[in-house]
Amino acid sequence: MVDHDIHDYMLPGRRAHLVGIGGVSMAPLAEVLHGMGMVITGSDMREGPTVEHLRSLGIPIAIGHRAENVGEAELIIRTAAVHDSNPEIVRAHANGIPVFERAQAWGSIMRSYRNALCISGTHGKTSTTSMCTHIAMAAAADPTVMIGGTLPLLGAGHRVGHGDTIILESCEYCNSFLSFFPTIAVILNIEADHLDFFKDLDDVEHSFRAFADRVPENGLIIANRDDENTMFALRGETRPMMTFGLEEGDVHAAHLEWHDGLPVFDVVYQGKPFAHIALQVPGIHNVKNALAAAAAAIALHFPAAAVEKGLSGFHGAGRRFEHKGDYHGAEVYDDYAHHPGELKALFAAARRLGYQRIICAFQPHTYSRTHALFHEFAQVLREPDITLLAEIFAARETNDIGISSRDLCREIPGSRYFATLPEVTACLRELARPGDLILTVGAGDIYTVGEALVSEKD
Repeated sequence: MVDHDIHDYMLPGRRAHLVGIGGVSMAPLAEVLHGMGMVITGSDMREGPTVEHLRSLGIPIAIGHRAENVGEAELIIRTAAVHDSNPEIVRAHANGIPVFERAQAWGSIMRSYRNALCISGTHGKTSTTSMCTHIAMAAAADPTVMIGGTLPLLGAGHRVGHGDTIILESCEYCNSFLSFFPTIAVILNIEADHLDFFKDLDDVEHSFRAFADRVPENGLIIANRDDENTMFALRGETRPMMTFGLEEGDVHAAHLEWHDGLPVFDVVYQGKPFAHIALQVPGIHNVKNALAAAAAAIALHFPAAAVEKGLSGFHGAGRRFEHKGDYHGAEVYDDYAHHPGELKALFAAARRLGYQRIICAFQPHTYSRTHALFHEFAQVLREPDITLLAEIFAARETNDIGISSRDLCREIPGSRYFATLPEVTACLRELARPGDLILTVGAGDIYTVGEALVSEKD
């Protein structure tokens, strides 16, 4: 079998077919490739606003996967959810058309940019990538951006710019970020996650080290000095490194105060004050994310004023402590947290906001993660005043383990289990009262619970 280099195909006029084109990072990829002058077609399983938007740009999209959709394509790009048994992939292999992964395409794109800022980490990637985008826009850098969530500033999860900087959220799942070519690699933190793919924490750390090693000798690694796993993974690293941390590191915070539950602090760089930050998002985890973003801005030679303006204008990304509305005096927020570490950070941030009760409706994401981190989930989900558990969101998996949210419910005193999301909404309707903070939490479709709730208000 011939080993093809996708970079040889990423040229104006070449015909690329994207399988799963409506996906969260496939759609922006299609838009970027279309903007580069490539001829793009695609297929997806369902209609939707994203598909409609791509069609409005002149990109033909077929609904359903059929061999004939491949048409005259010279290369196929697929999302990670599309396997070799897909009829379009089968046709491509039969006709000798090279098949590439989505991450390979983004990797090729970033090779054309002078600055490729790639933000990685078990937690905080979307928020930090969004913060970096705000700063780059404030610095008038005209960046190209790829985020794993919607950013209100962009009205989307991506942006096609004309500057020399590309900013990408960089995910470790299936080692996809090992197809990237970062000039600046940010590592926010490392924990055991995606254990349906990685063997254990050592395997995860090995992957992040390989990601850091993709930085060229004249590039830069930005690492969380406070995170033991990150520093362990990077031990012996010879590439240039900048560290950030709450109290120590090349970039750190000073004079941290909380105003109405929101953090205000100075960014210190190499012992000297660099910028004064007033964040509009809560939580100590967002202070750390902001320090990482400030470190990236320093590496890109953005001015302090851009860091201050960019971060003060950041009010969160879609599904990251996103305000949905209110119901019977209770405030309803939604958050994407789906790992125990993320839940802990979310609850800690929520406690600072002064609500009388925190009510959490949590939907675990994937059977494998729930099973692997069961005891950690059971522990952290005791922290809210009331915990409601929706059934596990399967995502890409089948329940070969035989696990259910019922199992978690038995371990969490006072918690309640619901087999369907409308039942969760009905329970919240009964519980809600003034002074409550209602959190719908998880990476699946739990957000529909809060949306249904606020749409019913008197």
